[in-house]
Amino acid sequence: MTIVTKPFDTAEYLRNEEDIAAYLEAAFEDGDPALVTHALGVIARAQGMSKLARDTGLGRQNLYVALSEGGNPTLANFMAITKALGLAVRVEPIPRDAAE
Repeated sequence: MTIVTKPFDTAEYLRNEEDIAAYLEAAFEDGDPALVTHALGVIARAQGMSKLARDTGLGRQNLYVALSEGGNPTLANFMAITKALGLAVRVEPIPRDAAE
């Protein structure tokens, strides 16, 4: 008997704002900017890159490049993308004992 597998695609499981927020928060917790960029790319695919381009006013091709592996979105693009996705980015202090 042959087992057929398919690649896991996180985008298929990002069904609502809570899923999306939890996924992006986990990427932030890791602390790797490349992972955050990757997570934004996955979220963009889940929501539809064309729709996101319209909602942000950014070119679709620019989004693909900025959110690709090795991409480096500007802070302005990051803010536009998160806003278009209905996400708010919050900043909170790190407890002193955890920062050392």
